[in-house]
Amino acid sequence: MPHRVVVLALDGVIPFELGIPQRIFGRARSLEAPATGEKLYDVVTCSVRPPGPVRTDADFSILVEHGPEALATGDTLVVPASYELGPVYEEGRLTDELAAALAYIRPGTRMVSICTGGYVLAAAGYLDGRPATTHWSSADHFQRLHPKVRVDPDVLFVDDGDVLTSAGVAAGIDLCLHIVRRDHGTAVANDVARRTVVPPHRDGGQSQFIRRPLPEAGLATTTAARTWALGRLEQPILLRDMAGQESMSVRTFTRRFREEVGISPGQWLTRQRVERARHLLESTDLSIDQVARDAGFGTATSLRQHVQAALGVSPTGYRRTFRSTVAGR
Repeated sequence: MPHRVVVLALDGVIPFELGIPQRIFGRARSLEAPATGEKLYDVVTCSVRPPGPVRTDADFSILVEHGPEALATGDTLVVPASYELGPVYEEGRLTDELAAALAYIRPGTRMVSICTGGYVLAAAGYLDGRPATTHWSSADHFQRLHPKVRVDPDVLFVDDGDVLTSAGVAAGIDLCLHIVRRDHGTAVANDVARRTVVPPHRDGGQSQFIRRPLPEAGLATTTAARTWALGRLEQPILLRDMAGQESMSVRTFTRRFREEVGISPGQWLTRQRVERARHLLESTDLSIDQVARDAGFGTATSLRQHVQAALGVSPTGYRRTFRSTVAGR
């Protein structure tokens, strides 16, 4: 059976965030059986009340066909953002109706929130003692209301194993793609990203707030340099070579890169190489030395250091864990 994702639609739900789980998880297909297009996830939307209309923050309501009993069937629960959380947002406590609905959740269910949906998880106690994030504009209020939660206001999302939280809006896409990648590997996540026409990977530790997300009119961007670098990750790439692709000085290029991407060129290169290494470890039987060379790390020692730092496991351990996990699904 596909992994079931249950999405909880609360009154005041933001339609964009509500649609993210269906769009990302609902498009995930097995690449091992392309002819049949086997679905990897079954996505169900439910309400805290019997089936019926749920208000959104827009000028329309949605008809939800499942009541809170659907929460008992979920392997993963996703709580999108809502602008009508009432005492959940104001006092940090669940309403009786919401508490009764959450009581259906089975032990071991993976908990996920998008934006202010994290207030629901926090009010239910799921975030006590854990790292979490939410939209940057709500982070201070969230921390004051829930002092037991270790709030990180800067990151796109936080993966704490069985509890995952994201910042607002598009960060929900990043988190859901991250979950697909964690569950089924880079190739499946990249396929979903292509179908959705979004970047395949933005690291959870990337800053929520980029000072110049869109370049000023008439200014060159660093897009060509990033494209050039991605096509030659296995080769040595110097900062001056990347700057040369844009006909910029190293200083100007570095500043512009940070403004557009949110991290330094060196950090970005390392993350891209780790992603290349993950893909090779998942999809090939290449030796660790060859993976290191093809990903641009040069030596197995360098590969181990960077993979361990990024993923918390050795390359060999990652390959063994990923393949055993996928085989068991």
